[in-house]
Amino acid sequence: MSERGDGERGTGPRLGRRDLLKMSAAGLGLAALEACGPRGGSAGSPAPPEIQRSDLGPAPQEPFSAPPIETVRIGMVGVGLQGTSHVRNFLGVEGCQITAVCDIVPEKAERSARLVEEAGFPRPTLYTSGERDFQRLCAEEELDLVFTATPWEWHVPVCLSAMSNGKHAATEVPAAYTLEDCWALVESAEGHRKHCVMMENCNYGRMEMLCFHLVKQGLLGEVLHAEGGYLHDLRGIKFEDRNEGLWRRAHSMQRNGNLYPTHGLGPVANCMDINRGDRFATLVSMSSPSRGLQNWARDHYPPEDPKRRETYVLGDVNSSLIQTALGRTILVQHNTNLPRPYSRINLVEGTRGIFSGYPDRVYVEGISEPHQWDEAQAWLEEYDHPLWREMEEQSAGAGHGGMDYMEDYRLIKCLREGLPTDMNVYDAAAISAVTPLSEWSVANGSAPIEFPDFTRGKWQSWPALGLVGA
Repeated sequence: MSERGDGERGTGPRLGRRDLLKMSAAGLGLAALEACGPRGGSAGSPAPPEIQRSDLGPAPQEPFSAPPIETVRIGMVGVGLQGTSHVRNFLGVEGCQITAVCDIVPEKAERSARLVEEAGFPRPTLYTSGERDFQRLCAEEELDLVFTATPWEWHVPVCLSAMSNGKHAATEVPAAYTLEDCWALVESAEGHRKHCVMMENCNYGRMEMLCFHLVKQGLLGEVLHAEGGYLHDLRGIKFEDRNEGLWRRAHSMQRNGNLYPTHGLGPVANCMDINRGDRFATLVSMSSPSRGLQNWARDHYPPEDPKRRETYVLGDVNSSLIQTALGRTILVQHNTNLPRPYSRINLVEGTRGIFSGYPDRVYVEGISEPHQWDEAQAWLEEYDHPLWREMEEQSAGAGHGGMDYMEDYRLIKCLREGLPTDMNVYDAAAISAVTPLSEWSVANGSAPIEFPDFTRGKWQSWPALGLVGA
């Protein structure tokens, strides 16, 4: 469970929760993923996956909050690159303590234990006896929160084990990548009355929060359209013989769609009050041909290397278009196999103005010079998000420009004060569901597909997110 969970973050063959729990291999490498056949129908099947769960009854009347916890006891599952970053963050957040660590690589668990001890805390209990030792951690440890930063395949099993054993759950992104598992997280969180939080760090990026502030102040007018994406050249990372290279490339062999929608979609969904005044309603998706990984293998490995014989199905550029219940539109893109600079797009457009990322720019009618962009930096003096004004110094040096510390800090604060978390299980399910829906749409000629309403209508009454501070 040691590798990074965020990656730097329909049907068709894919690995599901039941498949995983049956697996007995020592690790989750390429062979494990390739060995799994289709679930829920083969690529090109005209029958869509089951969208809505009619057996769950109504969702809660109010967003869930749990009794406050004075000191949040944390069990970490997966302490590779991103997991270790979270360990360092939590050691600097008041009111929490890492009391257990699980990883399939004992040396990585030991590294985290040393960090905890060096920070002046008692040594955590280590769980390193194989890929399912997280189940023992969840069952035996006195914990308040189980946090997973494992490869994608294990996010749902860890979260379900945590909640069924009376712990809150937090997971790196994506929370799930089948509709069955999205619903399983919702069902478990409601049934056990526990938080299940997807840790989308980009929601806490300074420019994303500036945009959110501008929206909440009404400066962009009525928001009508948004765009987000994950455009990141990961070819070198996918072909590494360590870290994400041990598992992430395998998804490109088996799946074709938007495999990583959360970084671009999370922040713009907040700006559009998704699940709190509006919801995702329908999706269509299409993928370009698959060329990038094949070309990389050809250019970097000799003809006899096994990597030259791998076959990839993931289209290099996926574009998915979502329409909301209120008729607004969102474009979500995924591109990790082609040479390009990094971008998350991060565009929000309203009736009075627009925010556009990469580079970060703002235009507000009546304030900006006509037909000319303002540098977004110029808007920070007046509209910097309160959390960044108050937490810039504490977050300095943390991962991804400080946003990782912000998300970890906010999670602990909400648990300690008994508040609803900034992102809840319904957000985790809705944003993650883009992946299986896009896979189905691509496999069926870009046919439109209905979006599940994980809130079962409560999106119409739950309050919108507001501005929060430290």
